[in-house]
Amino acid sequence: MTLTLQKSAPATRSDLRPIAANAITYLFLIAAAVLTLAPFLMSLMTSLKSPKQFATTPTLSLPSPVTFENYQSLFTGSINFLVPIVVTIQVVVVLVIGQLVGSVLAAYAFAMLDFPGRNALFWVYLSTMMVPPIVTAIPLFMMVSEVGLRDTFAGIVVPFMFASPYAIFLLRENFRSVPTQLLDAAKLDGAGPMRTLWSVVLPMNRPILATLLLITVVTQWNDFLWPKTITTSQTWQVMTVATTYLQSQYENNWTLVMAATTVAMLPLVLLFIIFQRQIVRSIGITGSR
Repeated sequence: MTLTLQKSAPATRSDLRPIAANAITYLFLIAAAVLTLAPFLMSLMTSLKSPKQFATTPTLSLPSPVTFENYQSLFTGSINFLVPIVVTIQVVVVLVIGQLVGSVLAAYAFAMLDFPGRNALFWVYLSTMMVPPIVTAIPLFMMVSEVGLRDTFAGIVVPFMFASPYAIFLLRENFRSVPTQLLDAAKLDGAGPMRTLWSVVLPMNRPILATLLLITVVTQWNDFLWPKTITTSQTWQVMTVATTYLQSQYENNWTLVMAATTVAMLPLVLLFIIFQRQIVRSIGITGSR
C-alpha cells in the first residue's frame, strides 16, 4: 500500500488580495474611529484634571490623580451650570414636539393628499434648505424683536417649532413607500386621513421617526447661533452659549470648559445608545428602497 503525500499549493497573489483589502479596510476604519473619538476622550480626560495639572503635563496624558473639582465648580458657587441645562432641556422638548408634529402632518399632506399646487409648494418649501441660516438670522432677529420676544423663551423656540424642510422631505419619501393596498384597506374600513396616518402610516415608519427624533434633538441641543443672537442675559442661556461664557469669564480655564462640554455631550451619547437599533433599521430600510 503506497501513501501519496500532496504538498499544499503556495499562496498566490489572487489569494492574498482579499486579505490585503480587508487589512486596509480595517486600518482605515480604526484610523477613522480614533480621529472621531479622540476629541471626546480628550475632553473627558481634561475635565478630570486640575488646572495646575493641565498646565504642567502633556495634553494627551492621563489625569493623575483624577479630580472632580471641575464638575463640582459647575454646579456650586457662582457658576450654577444647572440653569443652562434646564433651559436647554425645555427648548429641546418644545422644539422636538413642535417640529415632529408639524413635519409629520406636512409630510403626510404632501405624500398622500391631493390638492392644487401640491408639488410646486413642496419644492418651493424644500428649496429653503439651500439658504444658509446665517442669511436669515438678521431678518429673523428683527422680526422677533419687533414683536417683543427678544431675550425670552418664546423668542428662542417660536421661529423653529412648527416644521423642518429636511424632516418633511425625509418623512414624505418614506410615507410614499407605504403599500397602496394598506391605504385602500383603511379607506374601505372607513378610516379618514388622520386615522390612516395614526394607525397605518406612522406604525410602519417607526425606525425613520426614531432617527428623525435623534437628529432633531442633536440639532437643537447643539444649536448656538440663534440662542446667542436672540438672548442677552444669563436667564435664557442654553448650554452652548453658557460654555462660551465660561471660556471668557474664567480666563481660559480649559479644565472647567471641558467639564461643561462633557456634561453637554453625555445626554446625546445616552440617546444614541437607546435608539441605535432603530437608527440601524432605518438605514437598512432606506438603503433597500
